[in-house]
Amino acid sequence: MKIKIADYPTFDKTMDKKETREKTKKILKNIGKLQYKMYGQNKFSLLILFQGIDASGKDGVTKDLIEYCNAVGIKIHSFKKPTEEEFAHDFLWRVHEVTPGKGEMQIFVRSHYEDILVPTVEKYIPEDIIDQRYDLINDFEKLIESNNTRVLKFFLHVSKEAQKERLMERIECKKKHWKHKDGDWDTREKFDDYMAVYEKIINKCSDIPWHIVPSDKNWQKTFVVAGVVLKTLKELDIKWPELVSERFQSGK
Repeated sequence: MKIKIADYPTFDKTMDKKETREKTKKILKNIGKLQYKMYGQNKFSLLILFQGIDASGKDGVTKDLIEYCNAVGIKIHSFKKPTEEEFAHDFLWRVHEVTPGKGEMQIFVRSHYEDILVPTVEKYIPEDIIDQRYDLINDFEKLIESNNTRVLKFFLHVSKEAQKERLMERIECKKKHWKHKDGDWDTREKFDDYMAVYEKIINKCSDIPWHIVPSDKNWQKTFVVAGVVLKTLKELDIKWPELVSERFQSGK
């Protein structure tokens, strides 16, 4: 069954803000406990991908998600435009080297999907090459999961109206001036084009399913994302490892 992004809300009217925030805090604390235990066990890892149009809140939800985590087991990588060296290799070369090692929780702020999204809309890579990338990404993500790594993919679904408000904040609020880029407004003019490509990505790269997150309100976005992350961590067989020592053995 084909997924249509337009069928998913950007805001859930049924959620109570105060109650949701209280629930979110508890969830985040539990994530922190399990994340640190996962790091100590050194057996499983978690790769979290955040995708979304400009100002959908990728940085914000990343900050919220790790509030109670231990920094030693957390890695964050933000994907920008490929460098000349990266562009000279296959498009997944720069991605594979930053996937999580055992025990780590790795967050991608944008990801390998940018190498389908942007060149499709901006038309600077031939369509046949882009078409190959869908299958290559599916295979790549299966490879990652074969190494005891769970992959979670989130599309932060924000309305065009909410995006405009956030982009305007970057102009009007001094503390957010550093976030402003003129190019974000150029991208906004192609909002519908980007949504069409995202919809194709979500449907063609669904061997590992996507979570479409209502993102007009940050407190809803964090709650939904955190709930999925906690559920995933609980599904893993995470436990503190047994003592390994030649000196301190039973009877010695």
